[in-house]
Order: sequence, then structure tokens, then C-alpha cells
Amino acid sequence: MNPYAKQLGGLDPLEVIAATGLQLNSLLAAIGPERAERPWAPGKWSPSQIACHLADCEIAFAFRLRQALAEDHHRIQPFDQDQWAAAYRTGAYELAAALAVFAAVRQWNLALVRSLPPAAFDKQVTHPERGPMSYRALVETMAGHDRNHLAQLEAVARA
Repeated sequence: MNPYAKQLGGLDPLEVIAATGLQLNSLLAAIGPERAERPWAPGKWSPSQIACHLADCEIAFAFRLRQALAEDHHRIQPFDQDQWAAAYRTGAYELAAALAVFAAVRQWNLALVRSLPPAAFDKQVTHPERGPMSYRALVETMAGHDRNHLAQLEAVARA
């Protein structure tokens, strides 16, 4: 089973990805700018870095969603999140910019996914690390990934 789909607990993935932006903004407001720059645990990303990661992943998902539709038997290109995250530690990105990128690309991705006929969700793709999966599983991965990182931010907000 898709490890991120487990994060959904039966929730509709489209509803999850549609709600993430508001939840992300609300949690970061509750955390505050000072705490947003501190890692939430030793060896972990700060809330600001998590937002940068979500923005980067949304860009990656935008490409994956479109390539999966455009190509038969699309093979997803994985990426090393820790390599991408090196830029977060240098201060290359600002939290406000990460949130703006995430919001804009998420809305673009939602428009695409909502426009698809039901049969599109059965289209098969291959992830080099996870094997064959459906387009539906790709959307579930987005939603589960959101839930995973929102849970981290919720823990910081509660602390």
C-alpha cells in the first residue's frame, strides 16, 4: 500500500489537498515567525523549512500530474528531498514566498485534477521506489504527504 495513503484514514484526497493551504497558513500563524525558524525536533526541519519543502513538492507534483496524463506508462522521476532542502538551510527562501508558491501551484493542480474524467484516475504510472501505481494513488500521495507535514506543524503549534 502507498505509505502516504495511510495518512488519509479514509478522507477524500481531493478534500484534503483543497484544505491544506488554509490549514498551513493557520498553523504557521499560530506558531509565529520566531518559532517558525526553529527546527521542531533535533535533526528535523523548522516549520519554515517544512513550508519550503511543501512548495518544492507541489512543483514536483505539478510536473508528475501532467506527465502522467500526457504519457503512457509514465515513469515518475524521484528526487532527493534532503538535497533539495540544502537550500532551505542557507536561507535562500523566505516563508512568505514558499507559501505564495504553494498556494498558486496547489490551485493550479487542483484545477487540473478536478477537471479530469473518472477514468483518468485509473491510468497507471510507475514510481521507481514504489512500483506501479494509479493516477489516483498519485493524488492520494499528495494528500497523505500534506497530512504528514501538517501533523508535524500541529505538534509545534501545540507545544
